[in-house]
Amino acid sequence: MSNSTMQHWQRLSKRPAGKWLFSKIVCLTTPYFSSIGPRFVELERFRSVVTLRKRRKVHNHLGTVHAIAVCNLAEAAAGVMTHASMPSNYRWIPKRMSVEYLLKAETDLKAVAVIDPPPAFDGPEDVPVKVSVTDTADQVVFTAVITMYITPRKSEA
Repeated sequence: MSNSTMQHWQRLSKRPAGKWLFSKIVCLTTPYFSSIGPRFVELERFRSVVTLRKRRKVHNHLGTVHAIAVCNLAEAAAGVMTHASMPSNYRWIPKRMSVEYLLKAETDLKAVAVIDPPPAFDGPEDVPVKVSVTDTADQVVFTAVITMYITPRKSEA
């Protein structure tokens, strides 16, 4: 199973500042993610870990991390991991997202996205990606299930 996103991660993540560079490349290819400045920490098939620094540009009026910034973090973790986990002849798009805000996000955050069980990749399917976001005290502040619609790419005739 060859996937250029995973190949880029494997090559860059081993180098000094490679994870930072990979994160910047993700933000260039998906510009909306740059609004939160995510940092990819781990990326493997069916699992990713992405962090977000709490700073003014992601604050709400209460001085905590804005709810939509947390959603954006969850989608970044889920989307890039989904893309990196599937065969190159497949594509995906988020179809549905259900979220629960459990606590105020008052610190830096860490999102862990997981697909379990892995999809069969034998045709179109809805694949739930579970995302858990924790603060620096390891408290879960947010959970989400993002349903990815995964389909084979249409063959070019």
